Amino acid sequence: MFKDITLGQYFPVDSPVHRLDPRTKLILLVMYIVAVFITDYIWIFGFVLLFMLFMTYMSRVPISYVTKAIKPMKFILPFMFLLNLFMIKTGTVLFSWRFITVTTGGVYQALFIILRLIALVTGASLLTLTTTPVSLTEGLERLLSPLKIIKFPVHELAMMMTIALRFIPTLLEEADKIMKAQLARGADLESGNVLKRAKAMLPILIPLFVNSFRRAEELALAMESRCYHGGEGRTRLRILKFHWNDLIAFLIMAGLIAAVVILQNTFKIDSYLAAWVKALIGAAQ
Repeated sequence: MFKDITLGQYFPVDSPVHRLDPRTKLILLVMYIVAVFITDYIWIFGFVLLFMLFMTYMSRVPISYVTKAIKPMKFILPFMFLLNLFMIKTGTVLFSWRFITVTTGGVYQALFIILRLIALVTGASLLTLTTTPVSLTEGLERLLSPLKIIKFPVHELAMMMTIALRFIPTLLEEADKIMKAQLARGADLESGNVLKRAKAMLPILIPLFVNSFRRAEELALAMESRCYHGGEGRTRLRILKFHWNDLIAFLIMAGLIAAVVILQNTFKIDSYLAAWVKALIGAAQ
């Protein structure tokens, strides 16, 4: 179960996506999220999914490794699907029984929400798979550096993000070891209802939290013993620089957003014109 979580894990391979500046990848992720949310039609959303598949192919990360990020959402996705399916009442009624009503608008919205969630999770997963935590933190700190004018703790925020991403795989590995140890002692973690299975997770969560606090204390002592005092006056081993491949990535992403906006506006205009013509014909008759 824990091996399916790919957030914070890095897939080491040489690819055009791996060679991009971390600032570029962070900005591209924000633009990608904008493209996901501004899309109102599924057929236009297909271009966004094709872009994600193209980036996955260019990153040389196996598609099966990227889709692992969806497995932990196996309970959230059906819940969101059913919630939108039964709550949206627009469109033609397909099925009705007592208080349960399924409409075409509900089916459309439920499918669209699922696709959006999958696109968002795979996009964030691809970012961490192609960027080391240190590079990701450096890129975030450089992007947020203008906030230092208002005394915002940019370096501290970036450091917390580095530590969090660095220890996600470690904690997952430790949780897997604890689970195997409990199973070897005869613990039953799979059978029973939801409440029973949640109660059976306590012997795993308690030692995991204890070990997490112990690691945090050891890390704090190690930083204090090395006289860590924040980002003031610190130098860097590698200086981030933009290259031509970063510009090409920006242009491709900007072209995707422009295409989505143009197609959406064109489709809306055509819909409005068709409705207006239909109304005129009806009035003439």
